[in-house]
Amino acid sequence: MAQNEKGKLIIISGPSGVGKSTVISRIMSMRDDVCFSISVTTRKPRKGETEGRDYFFVTPERFSEMVAGNLLLEHAEYVGNSYGTPFEYVECKRNEGYHVVLDIEVNGAAQVRACAPESIMVFILPPGAKELERRLRSRKTDSEEKIQERLRQAKDECAEAHVYDYIVINDDPDMAAKELDSIITAEECRAAERLKYVKEVLIS
Repeated sequence: MAQNEKGKLIIISGPSGVGKSTVISRIMSMRDDVCFSISVTTRKPRKGETEGRDYFFVTPERFSEMVAGNLLLEHAEYVGNSYGTPFEYVECKRNEGYHVVLDIEVNGAAQVRACAPESIMVFILPPGAKELERRLRSRKTDSEEKIQERLRQAKDECAEAHVYDYIVINDDPDMAAKELDSIITAEECRAAERLKYVKEVLIS
């Protein structure tokens, strides 16, 4: 990215268990101009998750206050918990030149797109339904009832993939991250993004 340019807003969606966090981690290790937007959530931390690194964990009451105060770029309920994106955090990072990655579900993605039409939407698909179920079970964090709920939700989410700009199939996290890297680079090179440099050449 050219110096002093505002970073892009990159929306990543996909069903629970598809490996979004792993792909995001890989792309952040590949590029030093990408950062992750930390979401606010009312769900309890999972083992290994850290406040301020993985999520900002808040009470339902505090979440409602943030919604009422227009402090969230988007917010939605997912599998019984509320999630939201802090607007100020995202804009601060973009103005510093970082591409900000949002890991949000499809309803939240639609909210962000409505507020920020320039955002880049990427949907991550599993290689198949059986593999998605295997990944969910291997986490050993959910009950059978919760797993079935997540699988039903996955079908509904995947049905919305057609509204996204790009679809990445996460059969291998490294390959998926490389595809995401290519998407970001291509977006940086759009003619509309580079016309100002053409003008500089013409008047020099």
